[in-house]
Amino acid sequence: MMISSQSADPVALTTALLAAESVTPARGPVFDALEAMLVPLGFAVDRFVAGEAPDGPVENLIATRGDGGTHLAFAGHLDVVPPGEGWTSAPFAPEIRGDLLYGRGAVDMKGAIGAFVAACAAPQPGGTLSLLITGDEEGPAVHGTRAIITRMAARGLRPDLCIVGEPTSVARLGDMVKIGRRGSVNIWIDVAGRQGHVAYPHLANNPIPRLVAILAEIEALTLDTGTEWFQPSNIEITDLAVGNPAHNVIPAHAQARLSIRFNDRHRGDALIERIAGIAARHDPAARVSGKVSGEAFVTPPGALSALVSDAIAARLGIRPELSTTGGTSDARFLSALCPVVEFGLVNATMHKLDEAVALADLVALRDVYAEIIARALG
Repeated sequence: MMISSQSADPVALTTALLAAESVTPARGPVFDALEAMLVPLGFAVDRFVAGEAPDGPVENLIATRGDGGTHLAFAGHLDVVPPGEGWTSAPFAPEIRGDLLYGRGAVDMKGAIGAFVAACAAPQPGGTLSLLITGDEEGPAVHGTRAIITRMAARGLRPDLCIVGEPTSVARLGDMVKIGRRGSVNIWIDVAGRQGHVAYPHLANNPIPRLVAILAEIEALTLDTGTEWFQPSNIEITDLAVGNPAHNVIPAHAQARLSIRFNDRHRGDALIERIAGIAARHDPAARVSGKVSGEAFVTPPGALSALVSDAIAARLGIRPELSTTGGTSDARFLSALCPVVEFGLVNATMHKLDEAVALADLVALRDVYAEIIARALG
């Protein structure tokens, strides 16, 4: 196995990934770039496309090296959010300015993938190492990591431990590791009325007061006060629509959308049913639908979080805070397979204009990942 100096250079590897435009769902060139990095390192690469419109097709990649023993997986995504307008330099033409590397995906999360691949250039002490990379974490996430899990099961692959390379650090690299995430559910409420002239309300049926009453009861809810590892669950009204262009017409419909981020005291389907019950009290004909993006999960502090914390302490000289804050990630799916924690770069610029990663952080993250591999598989 020939290992070039570039194979161990996380800056060069990250730059190559950043140069491949990959707005979600990512396919093609960015996966070509990653495969070209992994094959010389002895990985067997399995690329496949899953799903159909509207949530597909999505390209995914499973790369494995070694056989038997402890199986450590690294999970991540090559897709990125749209760059937006107003970048100082082109978002998909990576550029080093000072001690920072700029480009969309630099911290979320091509930088972590580049750092982990660079860590894989070191000799593997034993066991099995895999990379589970999707092109659809920033999108619907229907045919991404879930499809990878299905394909792994068909191949008889099941990791013992999993690291997700999401940007978890806050003020400096290594200050936070995620051991869980809150669940997420979106809910839609549609209240029907009967259109009519405002001067003749007895001939119409205004849906807006009923929807307002439903939302007022929902807004007054306190789902919980938090748990040992989670902050309180919260309900947010994210959209309210009537679509009535006329000032003298009672509308026929009124709709609202909710987003609930919930802790491990709740299940998504149960929250949908609870909201439907509230709506029915005000209007038995109200239609309520919901979509659970992911359930809450936590990997209680134990062997995996200790291993990662010890590796961070050995390489960076600090011990991370264990946290469940933030949004969702694909760890919500992987947690069904094995213990999973998330650790990656400083997240200050993710999804922002001029997203950038410190060159020194890429090198340091490579070293921490190498330490994790050595401790997990050695």
